Amino acid sequence: MKVFRFVPGTAAALALVAGLAAAQPAAARDRLSPGAAAAIGVLGGLAVGGAIAASQSPVYAAPAPVYVAPPPRRRTYVESERVYYQPAPPPPVYVERCTTERYSEWVPGWGWERRTRRTCR
Repeated sequence: MKVFRFVPGTAAALALVAGLAAAQPAAARDRLSPGAAAAIGVLGGLAVGGAIAASQSPVYAAPAPVYVAPPPRRRTYVESERVYYQPAPPPPVYVERCTTERYSEWVPGWGWERRTRRTCR
């Protein structure tokens, strides 16, 4: 098994070395600017790197999901206490003692005005 994985990697490395050995630097007669030559070099490097990366098997593969059943519950007997029902006491009744107070107040520019005020205790 290891031999078969070794062969594609070796072939890719040999192809890379042969390609680098056969490549010649760009000359002025090629009518390429230095920036264009650099861009072509970067794109070629990305293409070769992608080919090498795609030829190898993944380093890590997640394991298949496994279901583990929880342990069975232990049966325990608990004797419940007797519960006696006692009705809740009635809510307290609050009695409001309110008074209405009437008075007159002087309003500047208007005159006397009758007003009422409610006071609760």
